[in-house]
Amino acid sequence: MKHLFIKGKDQTKPTLLLLHGTGGTEHDLLPLATEIDPDANVLSVRGNVSENGMPRFFRRLAEGIFDEEDLIFRTKELNAFLDEAASQYEFNRTNILAIGYSNGANIAASLLFHYGDALSGAILHHPMVPRRGISLPDLTSKAVFISAGTNDPICPSKESEELYATLEKAHAQVEIHWESNQHQLTYSEVAAAAKWYQLTYA
Repeated sequence: MKHLFIKGKDQTKPTLLLLHGTGGTEHDLLPLATEIDPDANVLSVRGNVSENGMPRFFRRLAEGIFDEEDLIFRTKELNAFLDEAASQYEFNRTNILAIGYSNGANIAASLLFHYGDALSGAILHHPMVPRRGISLPDLTSKAVFISAGTNDPICPSKESEELYATLEKAHAQVEIHWESNQHQLTYSEVAAAAKWYQLTYA
């Protein structure tokens, strides 16, 4: 997968896995990594799917309707890539914190839904529920921060509430932060995520 890796100063910190939104690239979320933890490794990945020339992490059939078969395949592909990257760049495979926005948050949530050991935690900005009707792995000790918009037209608030409840039922430690700025990623929610990170990973 097309990506970039920046080695951090402190190898005891989680490796920050950056996952962009629709139409983004591996460069988009680099400022978030600096806000969250400037001393951590950064692995920023570009989605392998193109929608009208815009990179994404998996296909969708329409706005808000995922191609479930492709989602499962791409989630497996990303999980395998993390194995390869950890070996190549010599970082701790068991200590990866995903930071995703929109489509990137959805693939990060899908990693949690499908692979109990894929991530140590996640910061999910404006995510949706990736799949329904499946049993999640035991997510005890996984920490998840969700930021969501009360008037988000792309990701309705009930999606974030359902995701929160589903992850909590799987024993993850989940916190949700609400904004009223529709679907855009705001500095205030990034700052809230940074504060959560400091409390959770200090």
